[in-house]
Amino acid sequence: MSLDQIWLASASPRRRQILGWTGIHFNILSMDIDESEFEGENPKDYVNRLAVEKARRAMEKISSDGFVIAADTTVVLDSTIIGKPVDRAEAVRMLTSLRNRQHEVITALVVLKLSDKSMISECCISPIQMRDYADQEIQIYVNTDDPLDKAGAYAIQHPQFNPVINFQGCYASVMGMPLCHLERNLRKLDGYQWREMQIICQKFLDYTCPIHQQVMDGENIG
Repeated sequence: MSLDQIWLASASPRRRQILGWTGIHFNILSMDIDESEFEGENPKDYVNRLAVEKARRAMEKISSDGFVIAADTTVVLDSTIIGKPVDRAEAVRMLTSLRNRQHEVITALVVLKLSDKSMISECCISPIQMRDYADQEIQIYVNTDDPLDKAGAYAIQHPQFNPVINFQGCYASVMGMPLCHLERNLRKLDGYQWREMQIICQKFLDYTCPIHQQVMDGENIG
């Protein structure tokens, strides 16, 4: 499998950035899909469905071999999905509801092999503890418009707002692209040249990941 035949089905600049750290050459297809929830759909099924749909939509546009990488991320508070805010006011409400509480970030990851349409998918679930930030901090952060394209209205990596405390999981997954999970799934495909994505990820994030070896060993943790 040629490494120039990798397609990232995502409009997310963060996913493009993170995958770019690996040195893999990839093509980009932005998939515009309906992100509405199905009635009674649980968060894990929801986010996995969106990632699968992105991969399949991308497949329809590609006429070569190779494989598609797709992902989707959502925030879950008390079993309720919190998507992207439609405006600043909703971003304020989301951040207020998350303040000083624990929630989950779920990133679904899909790798689709174009030659036979086989698919590998999994979800990385990360528990997140938010700090007790002040109303003024929320407003200053929201006024930057950074929250408007992010599930839950925040970026874990934002250096000024810095909303998360005591995190011990997959930092890249909360940003939208869990590289260790991606690497272990790509290794299942014939023709993939192994990389040490777990090392690359920690280097670029300047983060000592406490779970990377467990993930690479196959544990379903995030």
